[in-house]
Amino acid sequence: MESSVEEQILSGLDDEQRAVASQLTGPLCVLAGAGTGKTRAITHRIAYGVHSGVYKPQQVLAVTFTARAAAEMRTRLRDLGAQGVQARTFHAAALRQLQYFWPQAVGGSLPALVDHKAQLIAEASRRLRLSTDRASIRDLAAEIEWAKVSMLTPDTYAEAAVGRAEPAGMDPTTVTRLFAAYEDLKVDRNVIDFEDVLLITVGILQEDEKVAATVRSQYRHFVVDEYQDVSPLQQRLLDLWLGEREELCVVGDASQTIYSFTGATSTHLLEFTARHRQAQVIKLVRDYRSTPQVVHLANSLLAARTAEGERRGNRGTWATPLQLIAQRPAGPAPTFTECSDDEAEAADVARRISVLLNEGVLASEIAVLYRTNGQSEAYEQALAAAGIGYQLRGGERFFARREVRDSLLQLRAAARTANDDDVPQLVRDVLASLGYTREAPQSSGAVREKWESLAALVSLADELQSARSEQGFTLQDFVAELEERAAAQHAPTVQGVTLASLHSAKGLEWDAVFLVGLSEGLMPISFADTPDAVDEERRLLYVGITRARKHLALSWSTSRTPGGRASRKPSRFLDGLRPETEGRRTFREPAAKRQRKVAAPAHCRSCGKVLGTGAERKIGRCQDCPANYSEETFEALRSWRLQAAREADVPAFVVFTDATLVAIAEARPDSLTKLAELAGVGPAKLERYGESVLDVLGDQN
Repeated sequence: MESSVEEQILSGLDDEQRAVASQLTGPLCVLAGAGTGKTRAITHRIAYGVHSGVYKPQQVLAVTFTARAAAEMRTRLRDLGAQGVQARTFHAAALRQLQYFWPQAVGGSLPALVDHKAQLIAEASRRLRLSTDRASIRDLAAEIEWAKVSMLTPDTYAEAAVGRAEPAGMDPTTVTRLFAAYEDLKVDRNVIDFEDVLLITVGILQEDEKVAATVRSQYRHFVVDEYQDVSPLQQRLLDLWLGEREELCVVGDASQTIYSFTGATSTHLLEFTARHRQAQVIKLVRDYRSTPQVVHLANSLLAARTAEGERRGNRGTWATPLQLIAQRPAGPAPTFTECSDDEAEAADVARRISVLLNEGVLASEIAVLYRTNGQSEAYEQALAAAGIGYQLRGGERFFARREVRDSLLQLRAAARTANDDDVPQLVRDVLASLGYTREAPQSSGAVREKWESLAALVSLADELQSARSEQGFTLQDFVAELEERAAAQHAPTVQGVTLASLHSAKGLEWDAVFLVGLSEGLMPISFADTPDAVDEERRLLYVGITRARKHLALSWSTSRTPGGRASRKPSRFLDGLRPETEGRRTFREPAAKRQRKVAAPAHCRSCGKVLGTGAERKIGRCQDCPANYSEETFEALRSWRLQAAREADVPAFVVFTDATLVAIAEARPDSLTKLAELAGVGPAKLERYGESVLDVLGDQN
């Protein structure tokens, strides 16, 4: 007897996933560990609700955090026959509502949306005669974004910023002035930024009951994925969408909260049952992604977090982590490798990748993950030298490539007359005119990269034909899918090893993952100087570990450059995980933590007078007092700065001002922590140049 569509949707789900998919009404909290099939569970829940008649597709709004994730969710829902369900990011959903309601709620045309804050912040800085460079503007933009998603204004920012790191070395009063100037500039130019989209939508829904009622009648059921990353502003918007109703399903994992610097907080997830007393809680802990060896390492990493959370009262983001249960067959044990320097570490990783490729692992199923984007260069060079193709996540967007744009034009033209059901073959025929061949070219470089882009489109055609053949898949459908993916930047898989930061790897997975640069100062990052900040770094490493399906390699180096000081130590997070430290913890917290700089008067270290200028405060003495640094050291720092400026194609002062170099030469810091205490060395510059500066100083000993 043939099963119903609803039964087919529930088949293949495990008991916990089926419980999620079957619970269609009322508040539902799904605590889903990495690799436990949360997207599968919630898309099947929506599809089951649609096919059983409980949901009308147009009245369901599924919200996630990236356009790519939203596009993937729409694709899965289409494959399950649940067309019409809205799957969007918070910003996309709010912008759509804002564009619709602005004329009646406010009147006139909606102001233009600015893609980037940098230009406006730079102009606001000039108006206030503040000295900024590209790195400091980026830090200030991030701070303003944090303030706005935390629902702060220039009037309330300063008080809330107490205890936070000072962006670009600016105190809260100065940032407040810049924040206000930035907001004034937007009004003058009649533009809004991405945070304004949420803020204005919230304002309209709060003030206009008619608009709020219209939205609530449109959307009756809500699903929020990655709920641990919701900001206070997004939570406020969600509350206004819901009104007094509780038709809400949230999905998240507090152990994967890695964006607190953007205003994200897992508090809303952890307090969901307190806000919704009737909520049902379902835990997904069966890990279908990773081998037992990888899962064991991930669980062990969080075990130390659990102990620390209990010591601190198990509050806030320190809630007990989910204990994953591996469902895959056993695989190789994770490896731990110490190298002499960054260059040697990159070469070792390239060698190991060559071995995997020879064993049949696809290049697209291998990733090298690091803490900061500045670490990628060594791996780009090592892979290139080994003749291994790679793709830099965050580089040129797939749909912006010339060959991809040309392909879309050709496929769109062919779709007007095509009547063949064999879509994959049609795609191959069309792309053959652009250089696609069945066999990959033996050469590397641009020719190989072009072929890989075309091959990715062919593979996507094969994948979609397999998934939608029963629904009648046509070339027009394929073109429509490409256009939607281009709008969402949902790129298909490209052959090549992925190089990515740990943050950008969230939501992705590979057969083999190399976690590199796992030394103190990089993991955790040097400016993570509070228990909560260090805990977030641990969660970030956890995310990295759980990206691996089968092969996992962890490595670090004892020096930045060949022949440099072997002063680096393995990350404290590896204590108890590495074979030689199993069962014991070797890291010891410094007795005195670096304290946040306070805006107290600075005095000259020589004569004791209050320092009056910014340059004097940077070097820590009056301009007239004698210097106490070695000219040789200062000149070595200047030579290094010149080289760094040339490599970055920026003026030398953008790297460090002369005053900052003098301060460094006089203080001669011997660690990143001590270097960070100097004025003019903010988090961005510490991350980019800190190790290099210490190497220069070490060479002068």
